[in-house]
Amino acid sequence: MGYDLHITRKENWFDATPGVSLQDWLDYVADDPELRHDGFAEAAAAGGKVLRVEQEGLCVWTAYSGGERGNDVCWLAWSESDNIDAKNPDPEIRRKMWSIAQRLGARVQGDEGEFYGPDGEPVAEIASASESPTAKRPWWRFW
Repeated sequence: MGYDLHITRKENWFDATPGVSLQDWLDYVADDPELRHDGFAEAAAAGGKVLRVEQEGLCVWTAYSGGERGNDVCWLAWSESDNIDAKNPDPEIRRKMWSIAQRLGARVQGDEGEFYGPDGEPVAEIASASESPTAKRPWWRFW
């Protein structure tokens, strides 16, 4: 498990409405020299084994510094729910996600509905007059 952030065009990342299509994502990646579309991710596992995940739309941010935890790779993955996701992103990744979202006409939203700004930190969203003052949450967050 982990905590995901989502680049989304939806009101809420978990909505069943169209968002960022795979083609939109791949077009963006083709124009960003810091991203590379591999379609797979590999990581070392216990006993010298390699864990490999193959997924169309899985990309590597090649300019990632490795971040606070010393990871050497940042994967950004398009999901069939029409979002681009990153697991447990640090502030550097959150800033890159915000930059990507700006170009895609999207926003960066966390699993619990919070939005992130250009500094990679959560921002307060101002609800329109027609919206409920209570933030919408995924069904599993109501309890």
